[in-house]
Amino acid sequence: MAYSGFSGGMMLHLGYVQSGVFAFSNGETMQLKGLVFGLGGQARLHFGEHLRVGGEGYFTEHKYKNGSYAKIGWGGVLADCAWQIGKFTPFVGGTFGGGSQQNLTNFSKPKIDYELKELSYRKYGFMCAVPFAGVEYGISKRIHLVFKADYMFNLSNRQDDFITGPRFYFGFTFCR
Repeated sequence: MAYSGFSGGMMLHLGYVQSGVFAFSNGETMQLKGLVFGLGGQARLHFGEHLRVGGEGYFTEHKYKNGSYAKIGWGGVLADCAWQIGKFTPFVGGTFGGGSQQNLTNFSKPKIDYELKELSYRKYGFMCAVPFAGVEYGISKRIHLVFKADYMFNLSNRQDDFITGPRFYFGFTFCR
């Protein structure tokens, strides 16, 4: 279990999310579902042949009608187990942390600049667990391509407008 190096990098992600059905004070109900995109990164310390521990943080955004959006920013402590198989390194692990979700809903399409509109804005924090699995491909000893999939579970503050679903990551990790 001796220290055996570190790695870190950035990743883009795409996914499909869905919320529960929720109601506004004006009586309108809505359910968010659709594509998300985002960016983030991670850094890990390696111990022995298999254990990697570190942290990661990301933002993910879902855009919907009239310029409305739901955004999640989150991060936490990660641990994973990795196996070296030639140039491939499959891994499985999870992150425990927290974040916040913002949801801005614009009820009418803007007609002119500086027009007052009816909007709804919500922001709340939460704790989360995020299991993940993926594979790295070694382009060289120090640069790896990363493919990863995850799914976020809201542990502490489940709201009907919380968006969750599978996300798929692609990026680079730099190793030492």
